[in-house]
Amino acid sequence: MKLKDKVCVVTGSSKGIGKAIALEFAKNGAKVVINASAMSERAEETLKEIRETGALCELVCADISTADGAKMLIDTAVEKFGGVDVLVNNAGITRDTLMLRMSEDDWEKVMDVNLKGPFNCIKAVSRVMMKKKCGSIINISSVVGIIGNPGQANYSASKAGLIGLTKTTAKEFAKKGIRANAVAPGFIQSDMTEILSDEVKESYLSNIPLGRFGTGKEVADLCVFLASDSSAYITGQVINVDGGLAM
Repeated sequence: MKLKDKVCVVTGSSKGIGKAIALEFAKNGAKVVINASAMSERAEETLKEIRETGALCELVCADISTADGAKMLIDTAVEKFGGVDVLVNNAGITRDTLMLRMSEDDWEKVMDVNLKGPFNCIKAVSRVMMKKKCGSIINISSVVGIIGNPGQANYSASKAGLIGLTKTTAKEFAKKGIRANAVAPGFIQSDMTEILSDEVKESYLSNIPLGRFGTGKEVADLCVFLASDSSAYITGQVINVDGGLAM
């Protein structure tokens, strides 16, 4: 129970890596606030699944790409549970295409959710954390923010920007007792990877030294560590969970 009674907010947590993080937080004793941009069957199922662990959990539907949406998310967590100890900026979208074909709208939508969203949430939660003089902010970046990827100029740039935001956040708030770190997942098993052909999977796997895709739980386990007091002397770091892809 590394996170016993900590209040943890996880954006974009109705499915995938965000859901895995929220579930591991719950299993480690946290009070969890999950988030989706809109109500959906998946979001309701995730809420039910987390509550079945015995953890307290609330679902907040809010568009964190807007300042008002981010503020509503944090305000609701404070109202329900009395504060916020951990923020995980996980919400992200893709609009993949080669740069010459990428529209301005494709660029802006990805930036709004993937980079502006975390900025909005950090700004909203920082005042709450400063009052307690402690807190952990975890930004879910990506290895493509480090090494780039053809067809993902917008996504790669947003994830690289998130690394810069992480380091600046760590420096600005360290004296207030707030830590900020980034997690950079590689190729993680998901609904997306399941539909890929064997040929495409083999192509990806050939570049991963450990020879397999990662799991959402493996990303979540690192997030539990970074959210807990066990990582009290770690801030401003980018930690890859990629099987050696970006070494």
